[in-house]
Parts: sequence; C-alpha cells; structure tokens
Amino acid sequence: MVKRTLTSVSLLILSVTVTLGQGRPIWTPQKANEWYQRYAWQRGCNFIPHTAINQLEMWQAATFDTAAIDHDLTLAESVGFNCMRVFLHHVAWQEGATGFKSRVSRYLSIAHRHNIMTIFVFFDDCWNDNYHPGLQPAPRPGIHNSGWLRDPGSRIRTEPLLKDTLQRYVKDILSTYRHDKRILLWDLYNEPGNNHYGDSSLALLKEVFRWGREVNPDQPLSAGVWNKDLTRLNAYQLAESDVITYHNYNPPAAHQEAIDSLRKFGRPLICTEYMARRNNSLFTNILPLLKREKVAAINWGLVVGKTNTIYAWDTPMSSGWTDDLLVKRK
Repeated sequence: MVKRTLTSVSLLILSVTVTLGQGRPIWTPQKANEWYQRYAWQRGCNFIPHTAINQLEMWQAATFDTAAIDHDLTLAESVGFNCMRVFLHHVAWQEGATGFKSRVSRYLSIAHRHNIMTIFVFFDDCWNDNYHPGLQPAPRPGIHNSGWLRDPGSRIRTEPLLKDTLQRYVKDILSTYRHDKRILLWDLYNEPGNNHYGDSSLALLKEVFRWGREVNPDQPLSAGVWNKDLTRLNAYQLAESDVITYHNYNPPAAHQEAIDSLRKFGRPLICTEYMARRNNSLFTNILPLLKREKVAAINWGLVVGKTNTIYAWDTPMSSGWTDDLLVKRK
C-alpha cells in the first residue's frame, strides 16, 4: 500500500527464538504446502467497492452496498480473478457485531457466487489515523487513498482498554468463520510498523497472532513483510506465519530477488500487494513472473472509485476523481 517495499529478505533471516503463545503451533512447512496445493493458482486484487472510500464505508450498515459489490466482483470474475483481499475494521464490528457479521456473510455469498475466495485483513498501520463511525469524508480529488483508515492506529497506545475490545473482535470473527471454506487466509496485520510506528507495532502483532492461534481456524494465519529495514517485525512475521505473505512494488528483477530470498523458508508464497506503474511493476511483467513461480498474485485496486488508487502515492492530480465521475460511470 506504500511505495517502500521489500526488495530482499535475506537480511531478515535472523537467529532468533520465537516463543509461541497459547493455542495451536505454527503449521509445519509440509502442512502449509499441502494446503496450498489444494487450490488453483490464486490471482486477484485488494478489493473495496467503488462506492466506499474506506473500510468503514464498505462495512457500515448505512453504506454497505451489495449492488456495487456484485457489480465490481462481476468485473473481477470476467478478467479471471479468483481471490480478493478485503480489509475489515473493528469500529464496524463495535457498532453492532451481529449486523456486521451478517454483512460479512452477505459479502462472502456474493464473492462465492463469482467463484472468488477471500483473504480478510484485521489490522492496518497505513494512511489516516483518525476514524469514527457514521458519515465518512468525501474523497479529495486526485489524492491516492485520501480516506483510508488505520486500525487501530495510535489509539492502541492512548486507550488502554482498546486491546480488550480488539481481542473480542478478532476472536469473534475468527470463531464465526473458522471453518468457512470461502475464506482462503487470515491476514492479521497489514504493514505493521508503517507511519513511523516501527517496533511499537510488535506488541499488537504478537497479540493478534496469539488470539488467532487460540481460536485455531482451519485457514492459515499470516502477516506480510513489506520493509526490509523493520528487522524485528520481519523476523517475527516470518517466524509466525503459516504461509509467507509479502508486498513488492518493484520491477521484475528486484521482485524475483525477494521471491528467491523468501523461498528459503520452505513455505507457500502469496504476494498480497504489487502493481505500481511508475515503478515498472505491471500486470504485463509481474503477473507472468508470479504465475511461473507459483506465487499467488494480489495487486492493489480493481476499478475507479472513491479510494482514488488509480493515482500514484505522491503525485496528486488537481483534475482528479470527483463525485461527477462516479455518477457518469453508473
């Protein structure tokens, strides 16, 4: 989701001892590879419907848009995508767990109808720190991801009781869907350490892995590596993940280097973010590479919509996306 991505993980294979929390142990490489071989090659995108600017607008009752979800997943299926990576948010659950889970189930039914598996993401250190239920902000024209939300962001450091809420949230969702065959993977934490959080994100990362192991879902648990400089976080993520997930927005040679380094762990590889045109990370050169290497391929973005991810990270466009464009595309 950001331009600073993992180029090589050879520096990350550290001599560390990881103490597992309670619950089931990490999958063996053999079990992880046997799981991976049960599926066709997974390819798809990070998904949010075109009518939502962020996770809350996607999942809140007032703005949950099944027509938009069905429309966009129809397009995804038509181009051969069979897997979506979808971000949740604890505030949508906190506002009403039963209703939230009902909407998650409705999304899963729509995706399944389009022959699409789902990777769900719990936490995220990217983009905007301030979030609230209710009406979400309008997009800022031409600004990439102007409305995306962190979860839980800095509040985990200022609201001591929030961790209890997050634990209930994660365990409730995992327990509800732990046997659901429409879910491919639980991505526990997107880009931990982003926004200069660094190692301060390690505490929550450890907790969410512990919560996941205690529930013991049928699906694997993972948290993707994304920045070679975050050595402590990377070492923990690679040691704890049942299957290896990673982000890479680099051109083919650098992406191949990352794959070769990650192969040393002997586990299946899933690239959960790629494709940045100005970096020469394209469908035309990266997708064939990932297929050849048998790496699941999940790019960022699908259609023009409120998130404005058709634009690059740091190049705002004054003539960018407006509500008029959304009206015209319907």
